Amino acid sequence: MQRRDFLNTMAAAAGLMIPLGRQAWAATAADGNPTKNKLIVVMLRGAVDGLNVVAPVGDANYARLRPTIGLAAPGQDGGALALDNYFGLHPALAPLMPLWQQQKLAFVHASGSPDPTRSHFDAQDYMESATPGNKGTADGWMNRLLAGLPGTSAPTRALSIGPTMPRILSGHAAAVNLANGAAGTRANILDKPAIGGAFDALYANNARFGRTYQDGKDAHKEVMDAASAGGTGGMDGGAMSREMVAANGGAPLPNGFPDDAARLASLMRNDPHIQLAFIALGGWDTHASQGAATGQLANRLAPLGQGLAVLAQRLGPMFDDTTIVVMSEFGRTARENGNRGTDHGHGNVMWVLGGGVAGGKVYGDWRGVGDGQLHEGRDVPVTTDFRSVLAQISERHLRLGDQQLAQIFPALAQTAPGFNLMRA
Repeated sequence: MQRRDFLNTMAAAAGLMIPLGRQAWAATAADGNPTKNKLIVVMLRGAVDGLNVVAPVGDANYARLRPTIGLAAPGQDGGALALDNYFGLHPALAPLMPLWQQQKLAFVHASGSPDPTRSHFDAQDYMESATPGNKGTADGWMNRLLAGLPGTSAPTRALSIGPTMPRILSGHAAAVNLANGAAGTRANILDKPAIGGAFDALYANNARFGRTYQDGKDAHKEVMDAASAGGTGGMDGGAMSREMVAANGGAPLPNGFPDDAARLASLMRNDPHIQLAFIALGGWDTHASQGAATGQLANRLAPLGQGLAVLAQRLGPMFDDTTIVVMSEFGRTARENGNRGTDHGHGNVMWVLGGGVAGGKVYGDWRGVGDGQLHEGRDVPVTTDFRSVLAQISERHLRLGDQQLAQIFPALAQTAPGFNLMRA
């Protein structure tokens, strides 16, 4: 094994991001103090069914298109939770209703990528690079966001929880990746004095890797310290189709998300340097036996809703300075299929939570689910570009200017989405 390959292996085992090669992560230098405002992005890999997350139960076409998987009207057995006189929330997401009532939760319906692909892999790539239709973008939009934030850089300023560093955080700015579950904050092989000392001697003064090696060590130490100042993710036992597994892109099912959410909140409370965080959850490719108020989708939504409620609660006062975005690569067909599931669609719903969110509303240019209102006669259309939502959050919450926004979202037309999702 070459020394460089060995270092890569050891760094991955240690959970450290040590930049190597052309696409290296490198520390950035800046003056001043970082803003206290935080952003957390939760990616639902596999295309969650937004029409059963925020269901248009006030539209008679909804029940017609979904005779077995559609949610009943609020107040009925298995009914949705009333959001307004038209939309209802899936009952498995009941833990989020207090945030809705406190106007700290909002949804943007009929949102998504303008690219028409129904490929999980391409659509996820486009959402993570924020350049729909262009697979040649070298970095992720959260990495560009990290590079554009004011203030002094820190090894843990951007944090990902998952099996590998995701596309959305890949790039030149330094980021750290932790494993799902308690393993992410456990000691690793480099914490053993003899091994750690050997690596220090080998790389601490290295002209090429010394700085970034130390950044990786510092990031790991910050995470360990934050964890000690303060549950496990995993897969369930149910069988999933080969396609669903592939669509997950290595992301775990949401069963362990409440524990990961509690751990993330503790890390953010105990390490003030953490400003951006990302986590991906899989299991949303519901082609068969999707269920309505109960069943496969409900079993995925329940721990997701619980985890988001835990995250908001455990952040405490910091939640007022935090915005949480939940998004998925595309939606699903308006009509249920012959397997009582749904197929790959187009428009979806984005979720936005936080103290600065102008919540208690379903935003977006919603056109209904009548046959003449559907994209290609089958899907919710995309009437709000997901990037315009992210750009508004970056501008109003993270206080970035037009020049920075143009770098983060390079192909986005400078047009507002038509609503103010964030409080002034």
